Amino acid sequence: MASVADLVSDLALEEIEPLRFRGRNEVGERGVVFGGQLLAHMAVAGARTATGKPIKSAHGLFARPVAAGQDFEIAVDVLHAGRAFASATVTLSQDGRRCARALILLTEPEPDLIRHAVPMPDVGGPEAAVPVADSVGGREVRAVGGVDIDDASAVGPAESYFWVRFPGAPDDQVIAQGLLTHASAGFLIGTAMRPHADVGQSLAHRAISTGIIGHTISFHDDLDTGEWLLLANESPAAGRGRSYGAGHVFTESGRLVASFSQEAMIRHFPDGQSPDGRETTIL
Repeated sequence: MASVADLVSDLALEEIEPLRFRGRNEVGERGVVFGGQLLAHMAVAGARTATGKPIKSAHGLFARPVAAGQDFEIAVDVLHAGRAFASATVTLSQDGRRCARALILLTEPEPDLIRHAVPMPDVGGPEAAVPVADSVGGREVRAVGGVDIDDASAVGPAESYFWVRFPGAPDDQVIAQGLLTHASAGFLIGTAMRPHADVGQSLAHRAISTGIIGHTISFHDDLDTGEWLLLANESPAAGRGRSYGAGHVFTESGRLVASFSQEAMIRHFPDGQSPDGRETTIL
């Protein structure tokens, strides 16, 4: 089981030469690194090339699994580095094979000309939500209304609300953005399964094959991952072996700090591929 300290430590990439970094995740899921963490790595690497500019958005595509417990390399190709904006293409490779790629936009905050934001959903606060067992030790997750996206027998609308916080997270805005990137990718596949009887996230990699194909996050304001954040998730569409999900992130006071979206795979295992005796994702 990974811990908050592990996630933070993993985001401290080793710069092996200008615009090239070495990373490693000791803990993975099913022996591979979670897609949300890969995007967090690439976003942080992009931010490291534009000192002082926080991440505005990160869009990642995932082509191959990345094995946990093995080194990988991240190469940053700076497209632009100006006073207000910076952008880069970031490629993550392992064993000489390209596994994921991201586009990272960084911006210098400026005074408002206009400002508006969608309102926070009218849901209960974290004190009324139900604690959820989490794969990240030390991270706290609470489900509004006790929704269980793992339960294949539970049927409900294609939406879910989770309160999340990372106690002990460092006071570093880029690391906070990396941690939220990781968290934002974790609930949308299960949310897409909710309307469908006998389908739940507990069946993923066993009876059905799932995986994140692409994930995007945009940051609207500063955030503190040591405080409670509400992840409001919905899946407007699913079909043909794919699902689409989107969501917003709010502080406990109702301030919108980020939005995210995800393309994912939810399908039968391909002919000739059996999940018996193992857990895997077949892309």
